Amino acid sequence: MADLVYPPVIFTVKTFWKYLGLRFDFRGQEHLPHAGKSGGAVLAINHIGYLDFALAGTAALPMKRYIRFMAKSEIFDHKIAGPLMRGMHHISVDRSAGSGALAQALRALRAGEIIGIFPEGTISRSFEIAEMKSGAVRLAQGAGVPVIPVAVWGSQRIVTKKRKPDFKRHKHPVSVTFGEPIFIPKGADIAAEEIKLKEAMLTLLHQVQANYPDDPQGQWWAPVRLGGTAPTPEQVAREYEEYKVLKAQRQSDLKNEKE
Repeated sequence: MADLVYPPVIFTVKTFWKYLGLRFDFRGQEHLPHAGKSGGAVLAINHIGYLDFALAGTAALPMKRYIRFMAKSEIFDHKIAGPLMRGMHHISVDRSAGSGALAQALRALRAGEIIGIFPEGTISRSFEIAEMKSGAVRLAQGAGVPVIPVAVWGSQRIVTKKRKPDFKRHKHPVSVTFGEPIFIPKGADIAAEEIKLKEAMLTLLHQVQANYPDDPQGQWWAPVRLGGTAPTPEQVAREYEEYKVLKAQRQSDLKNEKE
C-alpha cells in the first residue's frame, strides 16, 4: 500500500523528539521482520503514556518498517488526527463492535504488515501491566504470524493520564525494547497463551526498568514496586469502580430529568 502520509509524519515526530532532547535506548529491533521479508507480526505493547505508539513506531524505523496501530474510533473522528490516522493506514476500533477492525487487521497481517496493539486497552496509571484483553493472541493465531512483546518505559514522564504534560526540554531517557517473537500454535488455548504473553511482557518490562538510568525512588512516574509513588493497581481498580458508579448515577439523573 502507498505510504504518502507516514514519511512527513515521521519527520515531524523526529523533530519533536529532537526538541524534547530525549535520550533513546532502543533494543531488539532484530526481532522484527525486516522490510522485504515475507510475513507480518503483532506487536503487544505495554501502555503507560499517550506517546507510546509514536515511540514504538520510531524504534521500528531501523528495520524500515511502518507499524499499523489499532486505535479507538474516537481518534479517527477528530478533524485533524482522523485524516492522519487513515493516511497512515492505522485501524479504527469501535469498542462496541470490533469485528470489522479484527477482519481488517487480519487482512493486513496476511499481507505482511506489522500491527501494533496495546492489550491493556488503556493507559495503566500504576505503570504496571494491567489486565489484558486477548486481541493480540487471537490475531497472531488467526493470521499465522508471531506476536512480539514490546516494553516502553519513560514515556509517562512526558505525557500520561491524569498528569499535566511536560513538553519542556528535560532530556528524559526513553526505552523501547522488542522481545523475542512468540508463535501461537493453531488450536492452542487462547487463555493459556494470553498468560504466556503477559509473563513475557512482564519479564521484558522489568528488564527495561532495571536498565533505566534514572533512580525511581520517590518518583511519581515509578510504580510502588520500584519505590515510586504511582497509584497501586488496587487503588486504580477502586477508582475505576467508583467512576463507573458515578457515571451510572449521572446517566440515571439525566434520564429522570428528561422524563
